[in-house]
Amino acid sequence: MSFQFKILEKSQINDVVPLVQKLNEFKLSEALLKERFAEMVAQNYECAVIYDNEKLVGVSGLWFCTRHYVGKTVEIDHVYIEDDYRGKGLGKQFLDWIYTYVKTKGCTTVELNTYVQNYPSHKFYYNEGFEILGYHFLKKF
Repeated sequence: MSFQFKILEKSQINDVVPLVQKLNEFKLSEALLKERFAEMVAQNYECAVIYDNEKLVGVSGLWFCTRHYVGKTVEIDHVYIEDDYRGKGLGKQFLDWIYTYVKTKGCTTVELNTYVQNYPSHKFYYNEGFEILGYHFLKKF
């Protein structure tokens, strides 16, 4: 299989909605995700994707910012790869591509959040050299 990694054009952002819905177990509607992605692409956000020929099989959001404790960084967000493509090294290839890409934009660190119950992702990110720095808290209004 020959995979293509690239940054999705902002005009194509809705292409990732079905994958993000799977990631979130369809808890968010298509309409709400489209609305939010329309706002996100106007911010410091880019979307990296994986194609297997013409088929979209993976996605990761990239949030760029500068933080006092690490400098210029990227937060990878909503990383998802279709089930049939997991366990074959594609996630590692994708992150390696992302690391190379974000370095060209001046980033010196990569950050992420992962759900507490998502144990397979914890092992994967440990193996990628990520360290746990703290907890992510959320309060809704």
